[in-house]
Amino acid sequence: MKTIAIIGSSGALGSAFTERLSELNPNATVHAFSRQKPHIQLRGVNYHCMDYQKEDAIEAAAASATSGEPLDMVIVATGLLHEENMRPEKSLRELSAKKFQRLFEVNTVIPALIAKHFLPRLNTDTTSFFGFLSARAGSIGDNQMGGWYAYRAAKAALNMVIKNAAIEISRRNKKAVIVGLYPGMVDSELSKPFQRGVPAEKIFSPSFAAQNLVSVMASLTPEQSGRFFDWDGQEVLP
Repeated sequence: MKTIAIIGSSGALGSAFTERLSELNPNATVHAFSRQKPHIQLRGVNYHCMDYQKEDAIEAAAASATSGEPLDMVIVATGLLHEENMRPEKSLRELSAKKFQRLFEVNTVIPALIAKHFLPRLNTDTTSFFGFLSARAGSIGDNQMGGWYAYRAAKAALNMVIKNAAIEISRRNKKAVIVGLYPGMVDSELSKPFQRGVPAEKIFSPSFAAQNLVSVMASLTPEQSGRFFDWDGQEVLP
């Protein structure tokens, strides 16, 4: 691979992806995008600030990442489950328009706009990969627990964006692999409030999760584009 972009590179999993991909591709140009540059920066990685809420900033980021070569791999590692004064709903009475709007903006709209500007810049000469971090919670067929209305709905919508984009891009780029990825429960700020009762062996370090998902993507073919895969390579129900 010659050119790689990671969006959301300052988060636990995004930074792990940046480290793993730069290790595996020492001669590649690696672009790491985040809202703020991380305090610890890897040698040889090009770090950029990007305001995800401004489409012109996303467009400029895509242009800067491909000033020399087309993209061989893109990882979208942005996402939001909870924040101060906002927790996943346990029942209908906890729903609010504000919560839906916030979670759809981060988990669906922003990744869709990133796709709009980055996907057309994928390499068309060799197999290229575009992975979005999604969640099993967004699987309608896999939902046995209920709850988490806004997050589940936002991730389910993201999975539809991925499917649509894969269909469209395949018409002009037959070698593109565009997929949703579920890393399992990663030991991060996102998952900390929900780790109680989860066996220790089911909570993955960011580096282990990134290693798994990079391996999963490397095993996929364009025929599998538009699908959603677990950390161990198993396909997840839509």
